Amino acid sequence: MKRLAIFAICLTALAATLAAQSVAVRVERDQLHIAAPRLRFLAGDALTRLRDGATVQYEFQLTARTERNGRVVARTLEKFAVSYDLWEEKFAVTKLGASPRTVTHLSAAAAETWCLDNTSIPIAALSGSQPLWIRLDYQAVTATSSEDAQENSVFTLTGLIDIFSRRARSDQLRGFEEAGPVRLESLKKK
Repeated sequence: MKRLAIFAICLTALAATLAAQSVAVRVERDQLHIAAPRLRFLAGDALTRLRDGATVQYEFQLTARTERNGRVVARTLEKFAVSYDLWEEKFAVTKLGASPRTVTHLSAAAAETWCLDNTSIPIAALSGSQPLWIRLDYQAVTATSSEDAQENSVFTLTGLIDIFSRRARSDQLRGFEEAGPVRLESLKKK
């Protein structure tokens, strides 16, 4: 029984280490960015909705902490609207907010990368010598009832099926990726 508990602890530690290694942290100009080449958020119910002609909104929150579960020293929240062109089979992404930007004709991987590239933390908010844990939380935002009603008022085939079958939307896509500990001063040298 003890061996099984020790094995479970070791397996959990290994999984945490591998997850942390799947994210790369870099500094570009005065911003801290992450890259997560294995992260796929254009998937599941959100991808089905996109292929049915709906626009799906995603939220990305990037945080920097002094310890893995310590206090947050910097945080940024970005929102994106993703749509899918049925004829060209390409994605379009709009960064929402004060200065919106849109890119079109993207593959799924390119759209995911563009969202991550446009989510960053100003390095002025971070200490150069202190170890940092960087975490990206992401989610596909579920439409509210009024948005559902507005979306279904267009009378798409999917909307009609939803109305008549009262199909419930499945759980929204959400997850996180993290990296650390990293030091800002060593990232600037790369």
